[in-house]
Amino acid sequence: MTKRFVGQVALVSGAAGGFGRLAALQLAQEGAKLVLTDVRADALAAVVAEVEAAGGTVAALAGDVALEATHAGLAGLARQRFGQLDLALNNAGLAHGLSRLADIAPDEASKVLAVDLFGVFLAMRAQLPLMVEKGRGVILNVASVAGLVGAPMMSVYSAAKHGVIGLTKSAAGEYAAKGIRINAICPSFAETPMVTGMLDNGKRPRAEAEARLTSFVPLRRLAEPQEVVDAMLWMLGPANSFMTGHALALDGGLSAI
Repeated sequence: MTKRFVGQVALVSGAAGGFGRLAALQLAQEGAKLVLTDVRADALAAVVAEVEAAGGTVAALAGDVALEATHAGLAGLARQRFGQLDLALNNAGLAHGLSRLADIAPDEASKVLAVDLFGVFLAMRAQLPLMVEKGRGVILNVASVAGLVGAPMMSVYSAAKHGVIGLTKSAAGEYAAKGIRINAICPSFAETPMVTGMLDNGKRPRAEAEARLTSFVPLRRLAEPQEVVDAMLWMLGPANSFMTGHALALDGGLSAI
């Protein structure tokens, strides 16, 4: 295997499951030193153990990405342990159940916006100064196809992900001259705990909800998490050196129709 990330330090949020866990394990396998975070301390510790058992180097801090203190702590950890930050995968997120807008409770909407949108703002705000110091860096924000098109029954989640794309494009323009690339990846629905939890907690039976969800996808299926992580690592990697300010759809054709 070609090790694309030797000598680099990568921060991954939402590292305890789904895309985050797979990306962390593969980044470590390809030579990166890791700074990991997740709100679930026990699950995060399990991923740290996996990385270390495979010979990887990792530092971790459990915390809520909606809080500024979490990101200050992560930036401090990267500086203290490794002296730098080269890559950031801002992956942490959550979704509300499938509901019409008027049926979404305000506190649930606030939580989704705090994690999915404000959390990305706070993350980049803490990460960028470390990258500016070094004169280079790559940030990849995990948005969604729901950030590219409307998403009936997922209005607040869609609004948050549209916001992530706006943050990504704006920051990319601001920091390109500093040698920092900032992009977003926009998957459609994948077989991750967040999506399966959303399907399980909606107002429709699980099978019906999944069938309805995938009926809008030309490829008529959920994405495999590894498919998405492969694209993430390409976007973070050295072979992708001239893309910035881009929102890449990885959506089974959903946004094409």
